[in-house]
Amino acid sequence: MKILVTGGAGFIASQISDAFINEGHEVFIIDNLSTGFEKNINPKANFIKADICDKNLSQVFEKEKFDVVNHHAAQMDVRRSVADPAFDANTNIIGTINLLQNCVNTGVNKFMFASTGGAVYGEQDYFPADEKHPTSPLSPYGISKLAVEKYLYFYNAQYKLNYSILRYANIYGPRQNPFGEAGVIAIFTTKLLNKEQPVINGNGEQTRDYVFVGDVVKANLLALTDGNTDIYNVGTGLETNVNEIFNKLNSIIGNGQQEKHGPAAAGEQMRSVITSDKLFNKFNWRPDTSLDKGLEKTVQFFSKLKD
Repeated sequence: MKILVTGGAGFIASQISDAFINEGHEVFIIDNLSTGFEKNINPKANFIKADICDKNLSQVFEKEKFDVVNHHAAQMDVRRSVADPAFDANTNIIGTINLLQNCVNTGVNKFMFASTGGAVYGEQDYFPADEKHPTSPLSPYGISKLAVEKYLYFYNAQYKLNYSILRYANIYGPRQNPFGEAGVIAIFTTKLLNKEQPVINGNGEQTRDYVFVGDVVKANLLALTDGNTDIYNVGTGLETNVNEIFNKLNSIIGNGQQEKHGPAAAGEQMRSVITSDKLFNKFNWRPDTSLDKGLEKTVQFFSKLKD
């Protein structure tokens, strides 16, 4: 298949692109390199430096006639979305609509969307959340992801565009950008390796469902073959708080740093954990990488970068 991956220079989508290429697919990558890195791009991929809001993307779609669009390009910083909701909406909603219109105009068969399994649910009513949990996002980022899900429903009803929505838990692992506001594991790992002091937001009791990037890649490979329109959570079903993450990384790296806490972050929910039973029942998918093993792999990756 001919697959367009948006955000393909980024942490997650670059590794999904690698997997698609290894499966024999022809991969095109669109990325504006605002947060992604050209070094992440597989040399066998066709790279187009562009923004998903660019109206000229229609020329690319018309020329290439993609079979599938795997959409990961996004404004993904919750705190930035709170500070600048308009920027978040323009990138995450308007940019995605631009892609969807091009899909319809050029006969794309399937649209795969990277949504969020934490931010769309908001403060949960039950734990872990399944795909039927009420959606009550607490941030503009979560609202924009949910809005795109609703647009996908419309594009399917109106134009029969097939879609798969993957609601991700908190993804971590090699290639994650440690210099943004998102990605506590990458940020803590880099600081600890550099003998700097990580700062934990608030009391550190806020929990997340941490899923290793390699397991997310496998979920994308499975969803690529799904002929139905559906929504799938992609997570571990396990809660881990930020203090635990700090202490596990501190133990692996061996710096003996003390916990240091700062102010709580605006728009940050306290607990988030999702169940992936639906994905398991459909595709027999389960995360293969335990948190301890995943953290070790992550530390190894960033250690090599430091060297």
